[in-house]
Amino acid sequence: MWTDVPIIQAPMAGGPSTPALAAAVSDAGGLGFLAAGYKTPEAMRADIAATRELTSRPFGMNLFMPSLDEIDPAEVAAYRDRLAPEADRLGVAPGTPGARDDAYEAKVADLLSDPPPFVSFTFGCPSPDVIEAFQAKGVTVVVTVTSVDEARQAAAADALCLQGAEAGGHRGSFTNTSDEPLPLRVLLHSVRAMTSQPLIAAGGLASSSDIAEILSLGAVAAQLGTAFVRCPESGASAVHRAALTDPRFTSTTLTRAFSGRLARGLVNRFLTDHSPHAPAAYPDVHYVTSPLRKAAAAKGDPDGVNLWAGESFHKTSDAPAADLVRALTPR
Repeated sequence: MWTDVPIIQAPMAGGPSTPALAAAVSDAGGLGFLAAGYKTPEAMRADIAATRELTSRPFGMNLFMPSLDEIDPAEVAAYRDRLAPEADRLGVAPGTPGARDDAYEAKVADLLSDPPPFVSFTFGCPSPDVIEAFQAKGVTVVVTVTSVDEARQAAAADALCLQGAEAGGHRGSFTNTSDEPLPLRVLLHSVRAMTSQPLIAAGGLASSSDIAEILSLGAVAAQLGTAFVRCPESGASAVHRAALTDPRFTSTTLTRAFSGRLARGLVNRFLTDHSPHAPAAYPDVHYVTSPLRKAAAAKGDPDGVNLWAGESFHKTSDAPAADLVRALTPR
């Protein structure tokens, strides 16, 4: 195993993943991850530099693969019009769709020039030449998969991160479909049967007993995201942190309302009102809702923002990340 303890802090794009969080987890014996999603290559590089200042331990960087969605501009425009009253209430205008590749090529080139020890990919599998280029640099390449078919497509990766249905945040699927997601333990059993690659298990894990169980089922490590959101080192917004312990929020579900891609979050008003109408158009919908989400967060309105959370959100703690790693480590 690559770490002292089999715990990986999930890359969480949009704010929660910070150099301080990644460094704290790595220093505690786990593996911290940064998230390049939605950031410029320059901001990604700055995060790497900052993390290296904080720890000499290994850590990783996660990249989003470019979106392959076939977009119907009329559907996106109709959804943008639907959100106009929300925007008016918040005193902003809905956003307009922008670049769809998340500067993937530039980020790959930058990382290859001076990579961290681990690089992971979400929303698809990089080409063989990209995987080989990182491996030639001594980098461990991890690909997020949500099905047996995706695992087969990622056979060249050094390890697979299996994301079960229980996981918070975006589905890491290669395609933006509405297929019924597999529970983590079903996915782990199915993929373990067809590959000898190291498997990282993610989705709804929140205790040392959860981690001990998935290790007994063949995983080499557990990846947790929601569990770290309330840590002081996290960059999550105050409204997001508070919502995880707010008794008004009792469940999670999958939605495209905020980004155009299925993601699991706490059930709030925006999700309930707009999920039935959101098109499968990522990252176009992300751009459209971005000004609304920022304005709602600034107002402290939990009913207007994406509150990404896994199914075990009610078990989160505000303990420092190092303490959390110790508490989660199976005895």
